[in-house]
Amino acid sequence: MPIHQPQQRSSGSSERPGVPQAEAALVEHYPRLVRLAYLVLPPALGRHRRVLAAHASVQRALPGVGTAPETPAPARVPAQTRGASPGPAPAVGVTSAYAWMRLRVLRTALAHERRPRWWPGRLPAPAALRPSLPAVWGLRLFPRAGGAAELALDQELSAVSAAVRAAFALRLLEELDEPEAQALLARADARDPARAVRAARQLGAGDRAGAEALLRSGEFDPCVVQTRPSDLLRRRHRMRVVAGVAALCVVAGGVVALAEEGSAVRVPGARSTLAPALDPAALLRTAAEEWADTSRVDFTAWPARGDRTDDRELLGRALRAWGRTPGGTSVSTTPGALPVPPAQPPRLLYAGEVDGAAVVLFHDGGVRVVRYAEPLSGTGAPALDFARTDDADVTTGAAVVVSRSGDRARYLLAPWISQTTTRDLLRPDTPARALKVGADGVTAAVARPSPGGNCDSWPVMQLRSSERIVEKHAFLVTDLGDLNPVHLTFTPKPGGGAPARQPREATGGPALLSWARTACSLRALRGTGVRAVNNWDFAEQRLPEGGAPAQWVCTRADTWQGPGRVLVQFLAPDPSLSAPATVVGDRRDTALCSRFGQHVLGGTHWKAPSGRWYVLAAGSRAVDRIEATGAVRESAAGTTLAVPAARNASVDLKARLREGGSLTAVR
Repeated sequence: MPIHQPQQRSSGSSERPGVPQAEAALVEHYPRLVRLAYLVLPPALGRHRRVLAAHASVQRALPGVGTAPETPAPARVPAQTRGASPGPAPAVGVTSAYAWMRLRVLRTALAHERRPRWWPGRLPAPAALRPSLPAVWGLRLFPRAGGAAELALDQELSAVSAAVRAAFALRLLEELDEPEAQALLARADARDPARAVRAARQLGAGDRAGAEALLRSGEFDPCVVQTRPSDLLRRRHRMRVVAGVAALCVVAGGVVALAEEGSAVRVPGARSTLAPALDPAALLRTAAEEWADTSRVDFTAWPARGDRTDDRELLGRALRAWGRTPGGTSVSTTPGALPVPPAQPPRLLYAGEVDGAAVVLFHDGGVRVVRYAEPLSGTGAPALDFARTDDADVTTGAAVVVSRSGDRARYLLAPWISQTTTRDLLRPDTPARALKVGADGVTAAVARPSPGGNCDSWPVMQLRSSERIVEKHAFLVTDLGDLNPVHLTFTPKPGGGAPARQPREATGGPALLSWARTACSLRALRGTGVRAVNNWDFAEQRLPEGGAPAQWVCTRADTWQGPGRVLVQFLAPDPSLSAPATVVGDRRDTALCSRFGQHVLGGTHWKAPSGRWYVLAAGSRAVDRIEATGAVRESAAGTTLAVPAARNASVDLKARLREGGSLTAVR
């Protein structure tokens, strides 16, 4: 559906002020600027580093001392914090300087999430690596802890991008309207400012005034902090390490000097420090039955399996390839999985021969699964595959691909899987079929979903966990191109007056019927590091001209990295159980359709059997009114709306929530 973009206007001065004006603006509005930077910076930095980075971002924003004084154009200054004494109005030069300083702070804070694809996810962007003040040694700084509401908002902000957090802060704290916020984000080099502003509407949508009060609370104030000592023992250990490194540098300097004089002394390779982690004898191995007697049911509970677990030569080649990645080795990674050597000895999961290749699987410290494969004959190159597995559980740690050949794959199953079957999602009325599993835990070849072309089948595995871990239940997983198959779940629409329901396993009749209509949309998620996908039937609508029921589904994909993507799908009545749904909305990096984004609105054009076109809309259970504007103007109480409109009519849809706040339709 076409979207009307608001006309943008400038929200800040583009002229550079002189040092006195900029310094006056920084001194007067320092707490506000630091709070803005703190909200935009990535939560993954941790609260201590985030506090320091927020202050550094503001202090770096001052222009060079050689700047000539200017008289910038006036710009709007945000209202003072509620409850503070009003004081005199700032001078014109300072107000314009504030807008310029705010732009520089915003640009610096947004830069922390702009890093090359190969850049380690836990490190700041290269632009933020230069030394900066303030710096703190021996102490950890934390804003004052808030209550449950502040924690929930912080988690909600953690699930969206920096641009969305910036738009949210500009709207609530800086009191800019949407066109102003969008224009300022564009000047700050934010990615897709229009989408960021739209996504920011969903944050705190149920209570905007309450969200604004939370943003102004001590939980998000990096100028009022508490201090704690850092880990004293770890600090002492690091001091010893630093001293040792300094000594090594002195020795290395002497070695280089000898080399320059023609000595035969050689400097060891930098990777020699990895030798302990790359020693086959140091590999971690879990006892065969430990999985049944542990409270941590994940990859750390997998025993080493396969008929070559004692082949030191194979294990050594696999570890050396991981540590050095020699030329000719094919390397693939899922998003967020770094192809770097292990920092400590990894855990051996499997070593054996599968489909003409020797395969080794490692688990690296709770964060990655690594697969090494070399051909048993011929001149083919070895391959290394890296996948994220942090916080895996009974379902997301239930299987790993050991071999792919054409349109089929074999999996190594977790030791707690007691029953394995396969089924086709597009044939929900066909019973599951048994799948053979070898003594080493490797399955027979399983058909894979086709990556393109006709979507005429969607194979999945239906696994059942053992009663020995008190998790005896069946669940579905499917192959989306990564090492780890994806866990599929289902959330039914609540009944009248019933509380919101939680995701459940997609093995029942309603779940299979829902996935039969939406499975083909999973092709859009291939190779994106998806951990789990949930289908939420958020609304049912009686259609015009006959009243046949249609379903609205929000398909949410959660990645191992954290950010999610949603597809809003419309399921028109159809005699075929597997008639594909229509994707009417697609939004990335969003908390929608999760516990932190429980409200959603979708809309689409629909052609009735009579040939007449309508605009349809439906919202989740908290929606009590939907309004259409643009080519048609209509509103309806409740969670659905249907209004006659031309096929290509440009219509904007907005919903009002029962508890206050509003929603716009997912585009």
